[in-house]
Amino acid sequence: MPQYPFLDAPLPLAIAHRGANSAAENSMAAFASVIELGYRYVETDARATADGVLLAFHDATLDRVTDRSGRISALPYATVSRARIAGTEPIPVLSDALGTWPDVRFNIDVKEASAIRPLIELLRRDGLIDRVCVTSFSDARLAAVRDALGPRLCTSLGPRETIRLRLASYRDPGTYRDTDAGVPPRAAGCAQVPARLGRVPLADARLVAAAHRRDLQVHVWTVNAETEMNRLLDLGVDGIMTDDAVLLRAVLEARGQWHG
Repeated sequence: MPQYPFLDAPLPLAIAHRGANSAAENSMAAFASVIELGYRYVETDARATADGVLLAFHDATLDRVTDRSGRISALPYATVSRARIAGTEPIPVLSDALGTWPDVRFNIDVKEASAIRPLIELLRRDGLIDRVCVTSFSDARLAAVRDALGPRLCTSLGPRETIRLRLASYRDPGTYRDTDAGVPPRAAGCAQVPARLGRVPLADARLVAAAHRRDLQVHVWTVNAETEMNRLLDLGVDGIMTDDAVLLRAVLEARGQWHG
């Protein structure tokens, strides 16, 4: 049984990236559509407004996906709340998304330092630690959340830890030590990695084996092609994040691995 309740589910995990809806990503409508499809894992992002309201939103600015412009961290929530994703959908407050679907587990990417404290407060206040996995492209942001919430919280490896795991994966398994990836025991539950760096596969048999020797799951993002989904599943990865929720479900069903 996995150490973390977040990971305690039949494998592989099917994870809907930003709600897996390219037109209205990270909206309540996007989340609802994949949950209705049977997904129980949703990936989203955390950013805070100037007055500390924590949102499920990826970009630093409103410009790309909404009908308004401006940097979220510089705007009050009263202004941001008037923006519409794809011209129709409001930006969700993260607590609303978590509260609307209490049986769904959320993978949360902390996008900037201003989101750290509101996220910590939300997870503590609403007793959500067992329902989330926190990740970040910043080692410092990830460390701050880990330090505040302790070993019950599931997190992914940070960027430096992932590099160390990649390097360790090339070593002879006979000389492999649990500390080779620089990850303290029980500090993380999974390695979340891109499928490739350019044309070079990052998620390969060596990486999967090295992670599994450390009792780390491997979740790969963002995978939208059937051939790549099958390649990764054949390697034994533990989860796939996708923008194409319909395709991933079909691939898993064909393999007898859909657990929605």
